[in-house]
Amino acid sequence: MDMQKRVSLWSVEEVLGWLQDQYPEHMNTLQKAVIKHAISGRALLRLKDHHLELLGVMAEEQQQEMLQDLLLLRVQEEINELNDIFSECFSQ
Repeated sequence: MDMQKRVSLWSVEEVLGWLQDQYPEHMNTLQKAVIKHAISGRALLRLKDHHLELLGVMAEEQQQEMLQDLLLLRVQEEINELNDIFSECFSQ
């Protein structure tokens, strides 16, 4: 998967690839839910703990791990947005 591509632009397939890399042991449950709900990168960035339950992630420890990983993705997305803004400002 292309980690240089902004998460908000990920397709459902790219979300599945990231989940496979991060949580291979939960892919049966996650894959069905991601496909059923068409979770793209933009939707992935918005997931909260109650969404994870709806997706079949019931164990609180697993939810916390996923929420931390999602937070890292959000931070990276913010950094990319700021870099884009600064690049535009200095290229003019």
